[in-house]
Order: sequence, then C-alpha cells, then structure tokens
Amino acid sequence: MNKRTMFTTLRRATTARLLVAIIAVSSPFLLSQCGLNLFPVSEDSNIGKQMDAEIQSSPDQYPILENETIRAYVQGIVDKIVQSPQVKYRGKFPYKATVINDDKTLNAFCTPGGYIYVYTGLMRFLDDEASLAGVLGHEIAHAEERHGTERMTTALGAQVVLSIALGDNPSKLSEVAGNAAALLAILRNSRDNELEADTRSFQYLQSTQYWPGAIKGFFVKMIEKRGGSGSALEEWTSTHPLDQTRVDNVNKLLRENNTPAPTQASLMGEQYKQMLRKLR
Repeated sequence: MNKRTMFTTLRRATTARLLVAIIAVSSPFLLSQCGLNLFPVSEDSNIGKQMDAEIQSSPDQYPILENETIRAYVQGIVDKIVQSPQVKYRGKFPYKATVINDDKTLNAFCTPGGYIYVYTGLMRFLDDEASLAGVLGHEIAHAEERHGTERMTTALGAQVVLSIALGDNPSKLSEVAGNAAALLAILRNSRDNELEADTRSFQYLQSTQYWPGAIKGFFVKMIEKRGGSGSALEEWTSTHPLDQTRVDNVNKLLRENNTPAPTQASLMGEQYKQMLRKLR
C-alpha cells in the first residue's frame, strides 16, 4: 500500500467512525428535527445530474418545451439571481433551467445540485417577471440550503447515506437518483423549508432589479384559487405547503427592509406579457 492509498484509507476510516458515532445516537426523528445532512456537497451535484438525465429522457412524464427563446428567457432570470453575494454554490452547482411543457400543472422544482424546472402552467399563471423571479429564487434557495439531501438523509436512513457518502455503495446512489418520480416524492418540502426558501429568495432578489416582494402576489392568488379544486393546484401544494404564514412572512420582510413600493420597472409586467405571447 503506497502512502497516498494509506492516507485515503485512514481518512475514510476516520470519517466512518465519526459518522457511525452520529448514527448511533440518531433516530430518523432526530435526524429530521436537527436538519442533519450526511451527504457531501459533491453528492448534491451528482444526484442532480442523474435526476436531470432521467427527467430529460422521460418525455411522457416530463415533456420538455422545445423553445429555446423561452428557455433562454428563464435561464437569464436564473443567471441574474445567482449573482447575489448570498448564493454560495454559484460555480459548484450548474443552476440550469428547463421548462416543462405542461399547461395544466402549476409547479416548479429544483433537484439537489441546482437543476431547476418550471412548468408552462405556472408561467401562464404568474402576472409578471418579478413573480417568476421570486419563484425561481425560491427554488434556488432549496438547492443552496441543501433541503433535498437533508430530507434524503432522513428518508433513506443514516446507514444508507453513510455507505453512499463513503463511496461504498455507488449503485444505491444511481438507484435513488435514477427514479426521478420516487425521489421527487421524498423531496417534498416542509413548511419550515418553504419559509426559509421564501426568505432566501427575497434576499437574493434585493440585489437584482426585481421587486423582492412579488412572490406575495402569487401566494395570494394561489390561496384564492384554493377555494376551488383541480389537479394543477394540488400539484403545487403537495410539494410546496402554502398558507397565510408565508404571505405574512413576506410582509414582515418588506417592513423590516423598508422596501419601496413596486413599480413597472421592478415588476416587469409588460415584458412578461410579451414573453407569454411567444410561449407556444
């Protein structure tokens, strides 16, 4: 055994002992309560890359919009948001945007590692570009705060995560990430996750031209729509718990930051309407 191999073996053994000690005192309930994440950041990227490949190769379930103008429009908003100094994984995560061609679904989601998906149904439901930026910032925040692999730590069990993290069970990672639908079910957000992502989105947008409180109008519109029924709304609320608390949180952020009232320049409503006319 050469020195490099010996060092790698010792390092993995030390890491293993540390993680086993954590596991020994951690039940699934405790893992969920303390927000423990046993995945290294590099695995967020690997999981996201594999999920993206699965989604891109599943057109029946995820029909990708073949309209580069619209995709570039959404990607441009993402690129502006991730320039925020508070986005710490810019350069490590790709923050790649994909538009899913499904007008009946009001949803957006982000995999671990920063692969972002937004449905055309949600884009048509929104009123302005700032609202879309708020939603995209929210999804970016889930990747930044690593909510996905945090929930995977709880759902899969610490022992399984340990074997993946140490590289002893690469097939398990492929098995998990290769079933996008099942993994997205695991990645459903908690209310605390949602509030944290809302707050981070607000903060990211403060360094852009967008009004950071625009997502509030979307929440209000969704709450009003909830008085009816329909699978489109159920799709969103199943992965993004929504109640008045989230509206109140945005109002609190607006007050605390003495945020000026929105203007056409900060909402970009007319530009958004022009984009929607190209959404075919």
